Amino acid sequence: MTEILATVVRSVFIILGLFIITKLLGKKQLSKLSFFEYIVGITVGDIAGTLSMDPELSLRDGITAFLIWAFVPLFISVISLKSKPFRDFVEGKPTTFIEKGKILEDNLRKEKFSADELLEQLRKKDVFRVADVEFASLDSNGELNIIPKKAKQPLTAGDLFDNLPESGVPHTVIMDGTIYNEALKNAGVSREWLSIELAKRQVEAEHVFFAQIDEQGQLKIDLYNDSLKMPEIKQDEHLLILMKKIHAELEWNSLIAKEPVLKTAYKEYSRRIDELLKKTKPYFSLEE
Repeated sequence: MTEILATVVRSVFIILGLFIITKLLGKKQLSKLSFFEYIVGITVGDIAGTLSMDPELSLRDGITAFLIWAFVPLFISVISLKSKPFRDFVEGKPTTFIEKGKILEDNLRKEKFSADELLEQLRKKDVFRVADVEFASLDSNGELNIIPKKAKQPLTAGDLFDNLPESGVPHTVIMDGTIYNEALKNAGVSREWLSIELAKRQVEAEHVFFAQIDEQGQLKIDLYNDSLKMPEIKQDEHLLILMKKIHAELEWNSLIAKEPVLKTAYKEYSRRIDELLKKTKPYFSLEE
């Protein structure tokens, strides 16, 4: 029983140590790892597992090795951020495999890459002809990135139209029934506006699993209970929502503006929008 308790205590402390180390090393450890980071992760995990399961090992020596393997990569990461030559030495540089549709055989041999492996990586990128590739390089994390030739790139809206409007950023204003005031501020709306929108849909915030304001200023709601039906908002009602959002933004800007000229202008435009809302109120079905 004593041995089991000792194993439990050792394991708990080692798990806490691993958690702290992963936080110190940053989110990069959770994304694509370089070869060095991959080796460090395996070694630290192996040390931690061995310390947990083998009570005969010296805990002092194990923790020392654990800390060395954890903090040396952290130290290297700090230096790498400040020195480009050092970063290139530790993490390596991208290696060009294809340039203008031609395979660079010397670089393939340098990275121990066969032609079959290159073709396999290209197929994963939905590329089946080497001649269709303008540029391809192998990054330090082992991922192959490619740029297709112009004629083989997919058509986008930017290729057809000039001066396209920027796509806005959606704002998550409710999550797990909790309203986030910072998100409301970033979206340019008030808590009162959100309450009105929820009332129109006959729902309470605590019943909302997820709510987001999209780039058009429309509120999209997902309820905990998917069987509940919310009243459908028609297109003219979207216009009313957009007008109220603009009014709220003008009101907010009039409060935070420091220059008197801007403050006066925001107040004036807010007054005009308010008058327009009063005049158009009878034409919107959501308004009584």
